[in-house]
Amino acid sequence: MPRISRWLAVFLAVVWGFLPAGSAAAQDIRFFQIGTGPTGETRFAFGGMIANAISNPPGSRECDRGGSCGVPGLVAVAKSTGGSIANIDAIATRRLDAALVQADIAYWAYHGTGIYKGKGAVQNLRAIAMLYPESLHLVARKDAGIHSVRDLKGKRVSFGDRDSGELVHGRLLLTAFGLSEGQVKLSFLKAGPAADALVAGRLDAMLVVDGLPVPILSDLAGRTDITLVSIAGPEIDRLRVQYPFLTEGTIPAGTYKGMEAEVKTMDVGMVLVTGAEQPNDLIYGITRALWHPNTRTLLTESHPRGRLFNLSATALDRIGVQLHGGASAYYFDAGVTP
Repeated sequence: MPRISRWLAVFLAVVWGFLPAGSAAAQDIRFFQIGTGPTGETRFAFGGMIANAISNPPGSRECDRGGSCGVPGLVAVAKSTGGSIANIDAIATRRLDAALVQADIAYWAYHGTGIYKGKGAVQNLRAIAMLYPESLHLVARKDAGIHSVRDLKGKRVSFGDRDSGELVHGRLLLTAFGLSEGQVKLSFLKAGPAADALVAGRLDAMLVVDGLPVPILSDLAGRTDITLVSIAGPEIDRLRVQYPFLTEGTIPAGTYKGMEAEVKTMDVGMVLVTGAEQPNDLIYGITRALWHPNTRTLLTESHPRGRLFNLSATALDRIGVQLHGGASAYYFDAGVTP
C-alpha cells in the first residue's frame, strides 16, 4: 500500500472503527492516490471527480440504489501536484498510483524521446484513458502590446514553474517563432502567482495549459483587462506536424470577460496514466467505473470538459502510451478498439 498522509490515516481509523471486528471490508480497504495539478486548475477539479467516481468505501450504498459505482473497498484521493512532469516522476518512483498527464509529455516519457531524450524511458508508465483536451492559453495584459507569440520578445513572461507542462509548451512556442529563451524575461511562476504578478504590472504575459474555462483566468479577467493571444499561423501548422499530439483548438468568444471573438490555439489531450505494477483486476475495475454511465453524468453536470468524455474509439485516441493490461481487458470486453 502506498504511503498515505496523516489525515488519510485518521480517516482509515474512523472507517475501521465503524466496521465490525474481523470484517472482510476492513481488511480489503485500499487507498489510491491520483496526481492532478495545482489547485485552481481544471485537472485538480477533474481529478477529484474521477477519484469520487472510482471510489466505493466500505458501507457505501449499492450502485443500483443510487450509491457508489466504484471499485469495492477503494478510497481514491486526488492530490495536488506540480503538473505533468512531476506526475510522471511520481509514477516512475511509485509515489502515486495514477495521474493526469498531458499526452505529448506522456508519449515522450514512455518512449524516452523529446524532453526525456537522454534521461531514459519511463518503462512502467501505462495508460488508462484519454480524458479531455486542454487548451494553450497565452494571456497578456491588454496594454502590453502583445498580439502574437513573436511579440513576447523582450517581455516579462511566465511559462509556469520549472517542472510544469507549461514550460515545455512555452519553449516549443518560442522555437516555432524563431525566438530563444534568452530573448524573453522569463519567470518560473505557478498560475496563481503569475496572475497576481500580471495584475500588479510585474508581468506582461503568462501561459496556462488547462481545460477551459480556467478558473484562475476567469478570476484574472475580472481583476484586470487581458487579451488572449492567438496561437496560429504557418509556424503553428509546422509545429503540429512535428508534434501530432498538439491539435488545432479554439477558445470560444465569451469564455472570459471582455473576450468578444474566438481565439485560435492548440489543444493537447489529458491522459489518465498509472504504473505497470498496479494489479490488472484493480485497473480493470477502475476503468469500468470510469466509464460507468453514472460517472458520465457526474462529469457532464460538473464541468464543461465533461461533455467531451465519451466511451468510444476517441477514449484511446492519440494516447501514445501502452495501455495497462487491466484497462486493455476492459476495452476489449466493452468492444472498444483503437
